[in-house]
Amino acid sequence: MTRTVGVVVPAHNEEALLPGCLASLQQAAQRAAASVRLVVVADACTYQTVRRAREAGATVVEICSRNVGAARAAGMRAVLRQMPQAGPSDVWLATTDADTRVPSDWLVRQLSHADQGWDAVLGTVTVADWADRPTHAADAFAAHYGHGEGPHPHVHGANFGIRASAYLAAGGFPSLRTAEDHALLRALSAVGIAAKRADDITVQTSARRHARAPDGFSHLLGTLSAPA
Repeated sequence: MTRTVGVVVPAHNEEALLPGCLASLQQAAQRAAASVRLVVVADACTYQTVRRAREAGATVVEICSRNVGAARAAGMRAVLRQMPQAGPSDVWLATTDADTRVPSDWLVRQLSHADQGWDAVLGTVTVADWADRPTHAADAFAAHYGHGEGPHPHVHGANFGIRASAYLAAGGFPSLRTAEDHALLRALSAVGIAAKRADDITVQTSARRHARAPDGFSHLLGTLSAPA
């Protein structure tokens, strides 16, 4: 049974949205029957982002890569360094984004799937507020995101959990500016590790126009928001 958890949040100038993310993570940590370490990776950030993270009690790792894959990987390394006595099979690694809020049972549900034998868990996302997008954007997203019967097909760094032993076996997050989550999933598949596509774990993310990662979720929303 997994009883040690590390949560990694990459951030690039996220002083406005990061406090809400960290508050939601603290609530999720309180409900988890596990020791939880929270790491914010401040990637080429202003001091305000670092200050907000430390005020929330997170460990801060500072890098200057402007690369979300490198940031997630740096956070995972920091978590594992903080847990030298724990075996990799007993450590659960979770990651989300700084503009995202997780539900209070986020870690509870991930750990439940882990205790059932899953080595990786992929959740889904919803958009918290469509005010920054055209009126048709919400309907366009719903039509695009729906998947009908069977497991969902989505992969989001904003809602990703993985056992440390599986993470290490797959080589970790690659240093990619976008789609680092998809690349890790492919690496897991290559070493024979399957992921649980969990419909019971949904996070809320922003619909902001200014993307942090090229071709990421904000880019998708921009594509769906474009006039027909």
